[in-house]
Amino acid sequence: MKHLPSLKNLYYLVNLHQEQNFNRAAKLCHVSQSTLSSGIQNLEEQLGYQLIERDHKSFMFTATGEEVVQRALKILTDVDDLVELVKNQGEPMTGEIRLGCIPTIAPFLLSRVVRQCQKSYPTLSLLLKEDTTDRLLASLGKGELDLLLLALPADVSGFHSMKVGVDPFKMVIHKDLAVDIHQPIDYQTLPDESIFLLQSEHCITGHAISACQLGDSAKVNPFAATSLHTLVQMVNSKLGTTFLPQMAIDAGILKDTDLTVMTPPGDAPYREIGIVWRQTTSRIMTFRTLGLEIQKLLQQPLE
Repeated sequence: MKHLPSLKNLYYLVNLHQEQNFNRAAKLCHVSQSTLSSGIQNLEEQLGYQLIERDHKSFMFTATGEEVVQRALKILTDVDDLVELVKNQGEPMTGEIRLGCIPTIAPFLLSRVVRQCQKSYPTLSLLLKEDTTDRLLASLGKGELDLLLLALPADVSGFHSMKVGVDPFKMVIHKDLAVDIHQPIDYQTLPDESIFLLQSEHCITGHAISACQLGDSAKVNPFAATSLHTLVQMVNSKLGTTFLPQMAIDAGILKDTDLTVMTPPGDAPYREIGIVWRQTTSRIMTFRTLGLEIQKLLQQPLE
């Protein structure tokens, strides 16, 4: 039998590539720097090829090293999935799920999801991470996360997804300004730069522009907020209007404000909520079951 590279040494290599620093990578792997360095040198000897070019001050990955890192990521992810398959055999709703969620969903839904899981599946633990869609998808592909809770549409090619609900958009404006808005709303009658949105890396901006058919960019203010809560404060200061998902409104984001909710014109604009996972995972039953639980939560009114 061939003398195969150890998973441990592949793990060292992947973490060095991620950190681009021997000391930080060693701390992440909970080993000494010399142990990590020796493990990578051993890996190079086993493969018979140089993976890292070193000098006394710096290092860089060779082209082959970059390719080995990408394949090592897949190997380590598949091994994690294999371990989870055996661990949860016959008991899909046990163990840990590393769940990633975007900032325009996380504050308004995740606590309900966690409480429901604690109630229905006490041996299932959710480890949560909040980030933008692009970064979450990258982490999922690297095996750093198991499951994502996102707003769709999004580019999830290469992954499996499941729609769990629909979240309508509503127009929000200060009550003093609302008296001047005629129904049905015509965006062309709004002042230029009076519509405030989130920064472009937040997918809700694209969803709102598309769903609400905001074709005239002159109406959108160039200032972009970093969170829905910031948008609320700006609109509450009578600076203009914005669009919020119903999920955030139901969760009380407008509490203690003088904002009023208006229905945008035309077909009811919305975003879809979905879960996303790797095609190679062995925990499809677990994720689909959790997806059905989230689906039920989205259909239930908040108490």
